[in-house]
Amino acid sequence: MKKLMNMTVLILLTIALSGCYPLRAERSETPIEMVAFASLTDEEQHLLPASPKDSVVSKVAVTEHIATLMGRPRKGTEVYAVTFNHTETKSSGNLIVYVDLDKKTVVGKGRTSLT
Repeated sequence: MKKLMNMTVLILLTIALSGCYPLRAERSETPIEMVAFASLTDEEQHLLPASPKDSVVSKVAVTEHIATLMGRPRKGTEVYAVTFNHTETKSSGNLIVYVDLDKKTVVGKGRTSLT
């Protein structure tokens, strides 16, 4: 009887612990919005009226204008553009952070045009 109880406890313990450690492929990555948000200055972060999730992520081709914001020639490649909504000021548009396709590296930052 004691052996059966020990076996039951061992099985339950194994089941409980196996759910605690996700497989490597199942681990979630940091969302692109949060990578972009972390690159903002305190002043820029305070412009966000809500959450960093109130943003639009899109894959864009690097234009000459975007390449100047990055400080290195990347024209013709693609990056993610994270546009933070409702961060425009009287003199400039919404904040945009450019993130490399690896989804971890911020490569530039700028603003949308007001026109």
